[in-house]
Amino acid sequence: MRIDAPWLAAAPLQAVFSAFENAGYRAWLVGGAVRNAVLGEPVSDLDLATNATPDQMVKLAQAAGIKAVPTGADHGTMTLVADGVPHEITTFRRDVETFGRRATVEFTHEMAEDAKRRDFTMNALYAGADGMVIDPVGGLPDALARRVRFVGDASQRIAEDYLRILRFFRFYAQYGEDRGIDAEGLAAVADHLDGLEGLARERVGAEVRRLLSAPNPAPAIAAMVQVGALSRVLPGADMRALAPLVHLERQTGTPPDAVRRLAALGGDAPREHLRLSNADSARLDLLRHEVGATTDAAALGYRHGAITAGDILLLRAAMLEAPLDPAAMAAASVGAGAVFPIKARDLMPRYQGPALGAQLKALEQRWIASGFALTRQELLEGAP
Repeated sequence: MRIDAPWLAAAPLQAVFSAFENAGYRAWLVGGAVRNAVLGEPVSDLDLATNATPDQMVKLAQAAGIKAVPTGADHGTMTLVADGVPHEITTFRRDVETFGRRATVEFTHEMAEDAKRRDFTMNALYAGADGMVIDPVGGLPDALARRVRFVGDASQRIAEDYLRILRFFRFYAQYGEDRGIDAEGLAAVADHLDGLEGLARERVGAEVRRLLSAPNPAPAIAAMVQVGALSRVLPGADMRALAPLVHLERQTGTPPDAVRRLAALGGDAPREHLRLSNADSARLDLLRHEVGATTDAAALGYRHGAITAGDILLLRAAMLEAPLDPAAMAAASVGAGAVFPIKARDLMPRYQGPALGAQLKALEQRWIASGFALTRQELLEGAP
């Protein structure tokens, strides 16, 4: 199979390929760029691998007039900047010993050795300057079938890095397209759940947010529930509202959103378990509070804006497994555009200090209750 993509012909990338070939070495695209190109998915980052060592990369870059930056030379990674465009390139490696996310590696000239240390077969695809795909571990059929499968022995790959448990579910959510999950991989995950306990919460949170940002994470979350993984990373979570929420999102053309979907899952102390940012935590708290409150749609729009009000209404409908009420969405939009007609100066000097704030709040509540219909004059005439 050959990749046919405009970005492959870009002059800076081809200049990097040529620099290696002119020096008697080779460089290949590897991982996500090749995988996504094969699947027809958008390609963002271009990672490359090579049979040249970092020292050799420095010399060949100098010969080609390309800047070389030692971004991780000890681990075999250099960044070559061609025409102002950075390209991260890593020497082929093989694992000697592994320690969770850390590993002792040796450089190698063999692509097959480099491929064996990668996580999933669809991520162990390589492509040269001509776009021809090279498949050392049988990943091309897996990628075309959107089958997420560990390279080699699944248990060994997981023991090397327990974060691969969450990556397994995340890649299934992103690329599996509701196909059945790999049984061998799922069984290996079930045998290594204790490894999740030692992972940094920041990394766990990042993987969970990326998983929940997939087009439809419900099958992956269901698989996590099946083997007991979800309760390990988010105790108390309940996935019953997730699939209805995804359905409503698709029905309304609402883009996926990890925090909205996290609100649907619930769970105990997600901020601590997933190390959410302050902004995400505040938004999650707001969604969870308003979903269980009785605030009407118009008031939601006025208080929180149309987007947040829409999120709350989607969540309420998903929790009830009910259709979304178009009238409620319309009311939220009306509320989002409403402007309270009373200013503090309208009540001064009759009211001052705390009394002024209390009166403003009371009038605002009357105005909201009227469906934003009361005019400024009507509100002022009704003020005591």
